[in-house]
Amino acid sequence: MTNPFNTDLDRNPANFQPLTPLTFLERAAATMPEHVAIIYGSLRYTYGEFYSRSRKLASVLSDRGIGRGHTVSALLPNVPPMLEAHHGVPMCGAVLHAINTRLDAKTIAFQLDHAGSKVLIVDNEWLPLAREALGQAEVDPIMIVYSDPEIHDGDAVPSSETEYESLLARGDPDYKWLMPDNEWDAISIGYTSGTTGKPKGVVSHHRGAYLLAQGNALIANMPRHATYLWTLPMFHCNGWCFPWTMSLVFGTHVCLRQVRSEPIWHALAEHKVTHLCGAPPVMSLLVSAEPDVRRELAHTVEFFTAAAPPPEKVLADMEANGFNVTQLYGLTETYGPAVVNEWHTEWDALDADARTRMKARQGVRYTPLEQLEVMDPDTMKPVPHDGETIGEVMFRGNVVMKGYFRNREATEKAFAGGWFHSGDLGVMHPDGYVQLKDRSKDIIISGGENISSIEVEDAIYKHPAVAVVAVVAMPHEKWGETPCAFIELAQGQTVSGEELEQHCRSNLAAYKIPRHFVFETIPRTATGKIQKNELRKRLDGS
Repeated sequence: MTNPFNTDLDRNPANFQPLTPLTFLERAAATMPEHVAIIYGSLRYTYGEFYSRSRKLASVLSDRGIGRGHTVSALLPNVPPMLEAHHGVPMCGAVLHAINTRLDAKTIAFQLDHAGSKVLIVDNEWLPLAREALGQAEVDPIMIVYSDPEIHDGDAVPSSETEYESLLARGDPDYKWLMPDNEWDAISIGYTSGTTGKPKGVVSHHRGAYLLAQGNALIANMPRHATYLWTLPMFHCNGWCFPWTMSLVFGTHVCLRQVRSEPIWHALAEHKVTHLCGAPPVMSLLVSAEPDVRRELAHTVEFFTAAAPPPEKVLADMEANGFNVTQLYGLTETYGPAVVNEWHTEWDALDADARTRMKARQGVRYTPLEQLEVMDPDTMKPVPHDGETIGEVMFRGNVVMKGYFRNREATEKAFAGGWFHSGDLGVMHPDGYVQLKDRSKDIIISGGENISSIEVEDAIYKHPAVAVVAVVAMPHEKWGETPCAFIELAQGQTVSGEELEQHCRSNLAAYKIPRHFVFETIPRTATGKIQKNELRKRLDGS
């Protein structure tokens, strides 16, 4: 039967346009051109200037033959050109590849080659690393160098490379930028950490970026003219799509070149920051700052965190210092956060322990995500919603990646059964809230029993002497493997392994208690995530 509502009611340019977050900046510049869009040190750019500079970047890239199907890489910290790249690169039809600034040259060379980079925009500080990487790469991209005026005083750029601001000066501020041909067109490619092999290139599309950027504004309850502090690296999942979100609310980006306690506290107070994001170590950095560094805040600041739930003491200290912490969860493959701990007002009446347990849950699906479930990966059936049965967290929706670039096998494996397999293990509570228990590769199997490293870490975090803990599997002749705990102590605190073992006996079943405690600095990624793969290497001697 023909559906009458589809008869003579076709799509046309008047009623159907591809979704792209680039239109957010266009609208903001047209509506509030004089409002400050970007603050960085002494620099101030209005929305009119932000839009103009992004169009200039697009025009000079286009003049050099860069367009649809091409990749433009950026090795930049959280400075204005990184915001401009998130707009100017896709405005000429190209795909943005934001590179983790803490990677080694070999890994960067792999990414540049795999992505087929045509242009590399690099900050002067990382120029030696970029040159080392290009010495190992097959591609030979156009080099554009950003000499940060806040730290450089007209540093010379070799004639073989182009200085960013000089390039923009030759750009066209009225460049007629390109809408995507299709909202399914790629807007960015970002690489996974590659802890179990070569990094995989996650391809994101305009539609997903548009929807997640809108979802951020809703979930964060952002008011008009919100002020966002860049403590989250923009190279990480495109800064969770916040480079595009802020234009929706005519907000102000406050850029930070380095994540250090003093400039963060200064920016929070000076610029009346309303929102920021970061991993739990950023919270620890804030609350452990010296009293003369911390500033009294005139309003509550919203802090969004992802990764392992922060310790109870850190949450309490954040609240005492004027922050409201919200737990998020997602992956590069879901454009960043796709799950949020939606807070119920009646939970405010719970005691501190109960509130902390509620805050530790990852939560429910983001508004632009269609389905979130904990599944048995063998049967592809949902596990019971009992808060106990462990399964794999899976996603369906428009904020799931297109797939892995030039890696059909990995893409098909990730999408097996019509769901995106996260590789994260968790439970589903009766009220529909997901709580992570572990990464599939981090679960510890001791004598046939599954042990959640997160559960063991939560127990150890309750000891006041512990600042950071990471629990991984340690080979064991009898049990196959047992938990081993790596510990960073809180400032001025001391505790022995025997004391921590005794502490665990009050909080864990006997078979879950670590028998080995290592006191040392714990390795982290550029985004603050603990590198458990490195800890496992230390234990197996590889």
